[in-house]
Amino acid sequence: MPGSSIGQRLVLTSFGESHGKSIGAVLDGCPAGLEIDEKEIQQMLDLRKPGQSLVSTQRKEGDVVEIISGVFRGHTTGAPITMIVWNSDQKSKDYENLKTKLRPGHSDYPAMIKYNHF
Repeated sequence: MPGSSIGQRLVLTSFGESHGKSIGAVLDGCPAGLEIDEKEIQQMLDLRKPGQSLVSTQRKEGDVVEIISGVFRGHTTGAPITMIVWNSDQKSKDYENLKTKLRPGHSDYPAMIKYNHF
């Protein structure tokens, strides 16, 4: 299981951890000129905010997506699209007691196999 990317012509790479400073993604392979609706992307991200559903996060985070490359004036530029969400309610120490425990509904087991740790 090498890397954190999927795809061949359109490659999606994810980065970050929920207990880190940020999470994000890089989408490489989009041609220039595609229309991107940043408000729609934010609306989809808003679905995971607390109180939106039974499966939404309990953490109090703004979850504001920031597109930092690859989009200009609502259209793709042809460069890789980089999106980042800064974690404002992350507390790494909250995860200390989970180092050796696999949590249901999380990607702990695949991460353990892929990265040989939690």
